[in-house]
Amino acid sequence: MKLHNPFKDLTKFEWTLWLCSLVVVSASFLLSPDKDYLTLVCSLIGVTALIFVAKGYVFGLILSVVFAVFYGIISFFFRYYGEMITYLGMSAPIALVSIFTWLKNPYKDTPEVTVAKLSKKEILFMLTSSLAITIAFYFILKAFHTTNLFFSTISVTTSYLASYLSFKRSPYYACAYAGNDIILIILWILASIENISYLPMIFCFIAFLFNDLYAFFNWRRMQNRQNEKN
Repeated sequence: MKLHNPFKDLTKFEWTLWLCSLVVVSASFLLSPDKDYLTLVCSLIGVTALIFVAKGYVFGLILSVVFAVFYGIISFFFRYYGEMITYLGMSAPIALVSIFTWLKNPYKDTPEVTVAKLSKKEILFMLTSSLAITIAFYFILKAFHTTNLFFSTISVTTSYLASYLSFKRSPYYACAYAGNDIILIILWILASIENISYLPMIFCFIAFLFNDLYAFFNWRRMQNRQNEKN
């Protein structure tokens, strides 16, 4: 996979989406009476990562690993242990492995990854393993007295599906992340009711939702373009 400055490849729409995401996150931070700078940094890294993952660039995955570490720390402080375990124990490691997978599967001589299609066997494994993970994590999180247990458990499921599909280079990773974004918006609304300093996290995942919706559109477009040229 060709490595170069990824910012120069952003389209006008992508520049607009990224900058608007940065503005929304920063504005929510400035309006919050209790400012948590770690939350701000985490959110800014996250929205930057997404715009490049949406383009199929490995640079986005590298930023995703950094985001996962910051997000895991923030989740620990609010006792969202499901988020902490998911991002530090699953999302970050899978993203690290995905970096090497994407590097080994470039689309010709470009920085873009080759889009793949899941086999029936891979889909079956994904569904059965996600069910097992959901059941296991429900009891694990319950034992840890995790805040908002139901939504925290569902978040683990959607995060796993998104990580798996991203590793497999499937456009549907973005749909799983969009579902995860909705769950996380709910979780951080509940957190912000108790501590307003978490307000930027709500707007972070609202921005994530719009970025992931664009990612699905762009990956499908990438897939169609690659199929036509092959």
